Amino acid sequence: MGTPSRIRLRSTEWIASAAVTPDELIATASPVIATVGSGFYFNPGTLSVGKELGLDGFRWYVLGRGGVLGDVDASVIGSAFGYFKPTLVGKLWDSARAIVAPREAGHRYHLCAAEFGRTTFADVAGLAEYCAAAEKVVAAADRDGLTLFAGIAAEPLVDDVAGRAMQLTAVLREFRGSAHLAAVIACGLRARNAHFVKRPNDAKSFGYDEIDVVVGPEDVSKLAAAETITDLIVRPAFSALSATEADALGAGAAALQAALAA
Repeated sequence: MGTPSRIRLRSTEWIASAAVTPDELIATASPVIATVGSGFYFNPGTLSVGKELGLDGFRWYVLGRGGVLGDVDASVIGSAFGYFKPTLVGKLWDSARAIVAPREAGHRYHLCAAEFGRTTFADVAGLAEYCAAAEKVVAAADRDGLTLFAGIAAEPLVDDVAGRAMQLTAVLREFRGSAHLAAVIACGLRARNAHFVKRPNDAKSFGYDEIDVVVGPEDVSKLAAAETITDLIVRPAFSALSATEADALGAGAAALQAALAA
């Protein structure tokens, strides 16, 4: 990334000093992108669009997020999502796609991200620069094997910077999410176990009974290895940024996080 300044996230502010590596940028920006990128999923505005289409919140989430892949079998969506119990995904996907065409839902869901950005980030400074940097990462990203990321990355972006910034953040979230799922499998770790190492209380919301999910020290070690592999997968795309672009991505992500928290 040339000779960028060192970027550290202190609360919601990026602190710049000496040269930053791609790994440092990834480690600092990724948690922010993960949080902000999912911010519109169950937002009241998003839920209201789903309700207008005849879908409850969870069906709208599954069909909207997975709809970028088209009218596929439920097993394909289960594979792309990774962490849910397949029977739960299948039930939600099949009942939702009987009401709304998946591609239409995927497009409308992406527009919900844009609308969330407009209402949440309209007063955030530096969004044009953030969008330019984020688009450069997306363009440089290798889509091979990262199906859900490839699907959402193919969706058109809106023109206004607030809406576009949110859409790009959602795309970057799927970039790391898809890469991480591939890394989890590569480490011999079941996706459901990886999820519950981090979130042990989420079993039921992902379709599992507590007795279905048992994790141990080996799972913890494999997940740590998967995080390292995930960083390796996404590193080339983030390495495409110049020093100025890296600062723009970091500062923009921090500003979005601050606005979301407010």
